[in-house]
Amino acid sequence: MENAQALADALLTAEFTWDGVAARIGEPGLSGLARNSTIPAADTVGDDALGTLVRLWALGATVPRAAADAALPGLVPSLVRAGLLAIPDDGVRARVEIKPYATDTGWSGWVCSDLTPGLDGGPTRPRPDHVLGVSPASTSLAQLTIPDHVGAALDLGTGSGVQLLHLAPHANRLVGTDLNPRALALARITLALNGVAAELREGDLYSPVADEAFDLIVTNPPFVISPPSPERLTYREGILPGDELVRRVVVDGADRLAPGGTLQVLANWAVTAEPWEERLAGWVRPTGCDALIVERERLDVYAYIEIWLSDAGLDGSPEYRARYREWLDYFSALGVTAVGMGWLNLRRTGVDEPVVRVESWPHLVHQPVGPAISASFAQARTAREDPATLLGRRWIVPADVQQETLGHPAAADPEAIVLRSTTGFGRASRLDTATAAFVSASDGDLTAGQLAAAIADLLDVPTAELVADLLPRLRDLAADGLIVPARTPVQA
Repeated sequence: MENAQALADALLTAEFTWDGVAARIGEPGLSGLARNSTIPAADTVGDDALGTLVRLWALGATVPRAAADAALPGLVPSLVRAGLLAIPDDGVRARVEIKPYATDTGWSGWVCSDLTPGLDGGPTRPRPDHVLGVSPASTSLAQLTIPDHVGAALDLGTGSGVQLLHLAPHANRLVGTDLNPRALALARITLALNGVAAELREGDLYSPVADEAFDLIVTNPPFVISPPSPERLTYREGILPGDELVRRVVVDGADRLAPGGTLQVLANWAVTAEPWEERLAGWVRPTGCDALIVERERLDVYAYIEIWLSDAGLDGSPEYRARYREWLDYFSALGVTAVGMGWLNLRRTGVDEPVVRVESWPHLVHQPVGPAISASFAQARTAREDPATLLGRRWIVPADVQQETLGHPAAADPEAIVLRSTTGFGRASRLDTATAAFVSASDGDLTAGQLAAAIADLLDVPTAELVADLLPRLRDLAADGLIVPARTPVQA
């Protein structure tokens, strides 16, 4: 992009950053923009350079030419040539959005995308090749992305390029692909403004990287399950039936993983007469990858259809009811009774028997959850170890795990003891007496086998009996990361 560095310098000089804009328009302004209302921000934005840039690129307002020239000294003509600005008779207006963006790691920059449909009740129908800016889905994908440093990372369906900004600090090489040429054009602007180097390639699914392998693949693909339509929106829906596109993203993505590589997919999937756990596990088991599949939410077909009809700007339109019925008929023909939403995480481990964990987890998670997802693969493998290895390990309780006692304050003993993680998934486990004693004594000094023998003696039960009861509980605690190995296994 011409003059990308000069534009970035002008934005910084005016303090058109996340912190600068948030301080200027305050919580009411930020909340208003989240509702597609610009008025709360417009009332406080001011008339200086920062105010001009907020009006221009965040509020979609037309600003006086003199004000634009003052905020963007010498840049307006080149930004018009680049398609970022237009000059109607009454001033200067934006043809795209450039919005400040910040991550939870402290990084700050900008994202270039198409104008937000529906601002202040305006036209809500996006163009077919509309490019989204930062959305709840893109934020969710960033939060579940593992933070491990990797060699090569792929953002499949890069859109505005926001995931590449998140990947840049911990990947040596970045590749972004998209079927939509307009998405790649705006992603180039996003990358140029932020000084991020990445290869951008046009093509469907993995075709642009067919002969390459990656250490990390992240994707928020067009996962919306919708009937075929000539009016489809590229950013949200493909041409394959049902959730076939998501299945191909998973199955073909596994083949694009380097040894030890991870694939992370934010997706929707059809719920049918076949148990959803078995259906999705059937997608990943043939890949030979370990997997963690998490359903975060489920919607009935009516709620699902209404969300996406509204997203397409069809609320109140003459064709609303007909499109609604078309969608219902499509779901009925496919046997879809509901739609699941969540995460599919695969890791290429190169083992003969992959560990596939499929679960519904609608509970609160502690963001970012990416570190917990990364750790879960090793935890699942440890939990599957043979009894001798498990008993031969020394165990400790991680620092983020707390023990809670539940019961009446006047009671001599608690009614229940619960082990709970304060990070990641926030997993918890209710402990029986023997397991509570085992956890309390797990400080890394003695092996599990030695602790089991001591606890059996204390409770006056045969050691073999206690071990038989303890092992499945130990596996569950290990799989959930509520206890972790302290050192390499020793002889039990």
